Order: sequence, then structure tokens, then C-alpha cells
Amino acid sequence: MAAAREPAPDRSLFDDAPEGRARLKLVVAYDGSDFHGFASQPDVRTVEGVLVKALEKLLRHEVALSCAGRTDAGVHAWGQVVSLEADPGVDPWRLRDSLNAILGPEVVVRECEMVEAGFDARHSAASRAYRYTVVNRPEPDPFLARYAWWVPQPLALAPMRMAADPFIGEHDFSAFCRRVDGKGRTRTVTSSRWIDLGDGVLRYDVTATAFCWQMVRSMVGTLVDVGRGLLRPGDITAILRSGDRQAAGQVAPPHGLCLWEVAY
Repeated sequence: MAAAREPAPDRSLFDDAPEGRARLKLVVAYDGSDFHGFASQPDVRTVEGVLVKALEKLLRHEVALSCAGRTDAGVHAWGQVVSLEADPGVDPWRLRDSLNAILGPEVVVRECEMVEAGFDARHSAASRAYRYTVVNRPEPDPFLARYAWWVPQPLALAPMRMAADPFIGEHDFSAFCRRVDGKGRTRTVTSSRWIDLGDGVLRYDVTATAFCWQMVRSMVGTLVDVGRGLLRPGDITAILRSGDRQAAGQVAPPHGLCLWEVAY
């Protein structure tokens, strides 16, 4: 008896094209509230898991993703970038629309395009930009609760802005990272600043060539401690030089963090 044949791909997603593999780049936004991070894990729901499942359903072949940043549980993204190989002739626009019909609005593919064969979402990236939002009011905001850290104690913004400056440049960020054996912790930060959005909403914007595990959240937690008066702006340089994780402040909660943009 002949083996059952795998169903053919949906030809509406494909155009005529030369033989060979196609390389796709997707810019993905997602609400990370109900995901156990980006990277696939057994028996838990992740962004990569649902995205790969949808891609394999549409493309009818196995998919391996490379991503620009492996966000933790509860962290959001507006500009996450993934890359993958697909069968030739796939129509990026139709694929994007089909993915959004399956995954949206929790996960949305903002862009989908063909790229050169050597492109890799992680290794080709020149920099990543994150945003962290703080609601600094006596009462929480129900409309921002999933996307911002509520800090009811008054924060002094001027010292927080001064404290953000020493992060710029190349440093060993051991004091602001969870340790991973065998991995270096020297990173180059190109931008670090606080923005007052008004009505008690503050945003920390930081850009670097790459980040360590929990680096941004540790930086934000320490900067908020400066705003509370628990640390001085001048303490940041000493904490950086110490390399001691215990010298830095608290780790800010994940839901205020968003992977905003990846540059190539």
C-alpha cells in the first residue's frame, strides 16, 4: 500500500521562481504577557512556538527561526526580527497577511520580505533598541498595567537622567546581568536616556550592539533606585567597575520592557 502523500503547499502563497531556497526576514510585534518568553520550550507557550506552528502550517515544511533578541517571559516587542528559509516562490505579502489572520492581534507580522542568502536576524544585527516604561503616580493605570511598571513612590527624574549617562560606551556589564557560563559580558551602549512623556509616565530608551540576559531590566531597576534616593548618580560608575551583581539595584519587572527596534 502506497504511503500517504504530504499535502501540497497552498499555491496562493507562491509565485513562479527559480529553484533554490528563499530567505525571509520578518519584523514581528507581540504582547508578551501570556507567553513564557520568545524561545521555544517544551510544554509551555512561547512566541517562537506559535510563530513556527503557523509558518509550518502555511509553508508545509519544517521551519527553523533565527531571532534578533530572545526576550524573557512577559517582555513585549514592537520590532523583533526573525529570519528563516522557505521554499522558492513564496509571496511575502500573502504570507504576512495569512500569518496575521492566524496569530493577530497577539502576534503581528509587521513586515515580511525576501533578503539575501547570508542574512541572519541575530548575527547580521548591528544594534538593538529597547524601551522601558514606568508609571510614576500614586495610583496604578489599568490601561498601562500590562505594559508599564507602576512605581507609586515619587521619582526624581534629574538624578535618573544623570545616572543613565555612565552606561554609554563599552563596559563589562557583569554587575547588571545574570551570569551565563562561558559567555562574556562586555557590551557597547550607544544611547541611554530617560524621556518624560507627561502625566507621570517615564520611558527609558537604551541602544546597544547587544545585551546580556536581564541587562536592561537590571539597569532600569538600579536607575529607579537612584530616583528614589537609595543610590546617587555617581554610584553607577563604581557599580559598573565592581562587576558585582549584588552591588546593583533590583531587577525591574518584565512587563515594562519592549524590544523596540533592530538595526542592520
